[in-house]
Amino acid sequence: GTARLLRENGISVRDVSEVTGFPEMLDGRVKTMHPKITGAILAVRANPSHAASLREHAIEPIDMVVVNLYQFEKIAARADASLEDLIENIDIGGPTMIRSAAKNWQDVAVVTSPADYQPILDELRALGNLSRETKWKLAKQAFHITAEYDRAIGARLAQVGDAPEVLPAVLDIRVPRRMSLRYGENPHQQAALYASGDTGIAGAEQLHGKELSYNNLVDLDACWCLVCEFSDAAAAIIKHTNPAGCAEQPSLVEAYRKALECDPVSAFGGVIGFNREVDEETAAGVARLFVEAIAAPAYSAAALAILQAKKNIRLVRVKPDRDSLVVKSISGGYLAQTSDDASFDRATCEVKTQRAPTTEEWTALEFAWKVVKHVKSNAIVYARAGQTVAVGAG
Repeated sequence: GTARLLRENGISVRDVSEVTGFPEMLDGRVKTMHPKITGAILAVRANPSHAASLREHAIEPIDMVVVNLYQFEKIAARADASLEDLIENIDIGGPTMIRSAAKNWQDVAVVTSPADYQPILDELRALGNLSRETKWKLAKQAFHITAEYDRAIGARLAQVGDAPEVLPAVLDIRVPRRMSLRYGENPHQQAALYASGDTGIAGAEQLHGKELSYNNLVDLDACWCLVCEFSDAAAAIIKHTNPAGCAEQPSLVEAYRKALECDPVSAFGGVIGFNREVDEETAAGVARLFVEAIAAPAYSAAALAILQAKKNIRLVRVKPDRDSLVVKSISGGYLAQTSDDASFDRATCEVKTQRAPTTEEWTALEFAWKVVKHVKSNAIVYARAGQTVAVGAG
């Protein structure tokens, strides 16, 4: 497909088979794995014996290798991907050429990202060649690309066949830095956000407001995780990672009002989470309070207009995340546990009081059970049906 595209755009091209003198075979599995390709890449130009070998076998050196690997991760992300689909989308020749070029980086430039195309063109036009520094930077990127590619293959194939381990033998938390933060929990600490996807708070899209801080992200995650506990419209107000109020009601605006009633003093300068699209009426209510940030799956146009009139409020749009391990760093290592998804089941409860709860009390208890999981221990939640009355932590 690449050769065809280049020809259609008037660029002179030689097919790989013309260079190797050997046809593509095995349904395309074998194309570039040939001495005339790998030799042309790996030959050290300053080595006389290498140069003699190239002349002896009529191999023309290759000075730049540009490879975009098969999109294994795109196929792997499909729930219906078969083992055959996965296997056929494992690139063999591409990583071989990338690693060969990166190994011989002083003589060969290896290009693995379209983001590098323009800077490379600019440097070639300005200097006539690529600097040693540029080639070394490209080589390091190349080895990172192949390492991540193999990691993705290993991780996805581990899910095929036997049931995957809930707690893996190797904890893989290699994720790219998404953005540097102004500072960490305190101004003297450095911090950054690392994320690879577009779900959850880490992958949220910021729609408005000042730059997100470390503490903003921690609080946004706390409120988002809490409102995701509920199926009906819910709102949670978070202050220093603990709920200052939470409610689940038939409408979002009522959920916000009920959540605010719990502790309107602590709500000042807090962070709010919603599990529904924020509508105009809810936004109007929120706009009357000083709020640091809001997390929601969506905002209506009218709601955005109201909230964006407040210069400093941070608005993020969040896609739900799949359940995953909860990981915490400790000195010298990491702790991992499954997410706290224990549900409340009246049928398995034992009533220890002299009288059984009323229907309304059972409903309040079920609501409070979901909230208390998100309060730092030791935790106490007073609640009526669909609304926190008071929250105690620590």
